[in-house]
Amino acid sequence: MKRLGLILCVLSIFAGSLCAQEKGPITNLPMPRFVSLKATEANARRGPSLSHRIDWVFKRKHMPLEIYAEYGNWRRVRDIDGAGGWVHYSLLSGVRSAIVLQNMQPMFSQPNTDSLVVARFEKTAIANLEKCTIDWCQLRAGGYKGWLPKSTLWGVYGDDLKE
Repeated sequence: MKRLGLILCVLSIFAGSLCAQEKGPITNLPMPRFVSLKATEANARRGPSLSHRIDWVFKRKHMPLEIYAEYGNWRRVRDIDGAGGWVHYSLLSGVRSAIVLQNMQPMFSQPNTDSLVVARFEKTAIANLEKCTIDWCQLRAGGYKGWLPKSTLWGVYGDDLKE
C-alpha cells in the first residue's frame, strides 16, 4: 500500500503538485527515515516492549537502520537485508551513516567521476554521512572524506538532500 502511495505521489509531482510525506505518530518526523545504531549491541524484538521475544541482535555500531513504525519509546527498524524488529529509541541516533554497496567503490574528491580518487571502500563499509546533493553524498570514513554516488549507498533515499 505504501508503494502505491509513493507511485501516486511521484505521478502528482509530474502533474505539478507536491506530496505530503507521512509523519510518525510519536515523533512527527518523516516516515520512513534512516537513523544509525548508537549502541554496540541492540536487541530487535518481536513487539514494542521488553516482554516480547528477541528476534535479532544488531552488533554493528553506527550501522544505518530504516525506521518504518513508531510506538511509544519503540521504533520498528530494518537493516540493509530487511532484518529487524522493535528497538528502544535510546539505542538509535539521528546521526546519519551509509553502507557501501559495491566492492572497491572509489571515493572521489569532488562530486564527479572525473575528480581524484581519494580512497576505495569494500562492500558493506560504513561511513558517516556529511551531506548529499541530488546524485552524490559526501562521506567520512577511515580518515578519508570524499564523495560517492548516491546509487552506491544504502542509508539514503534518492530524494535526500542533506546540508
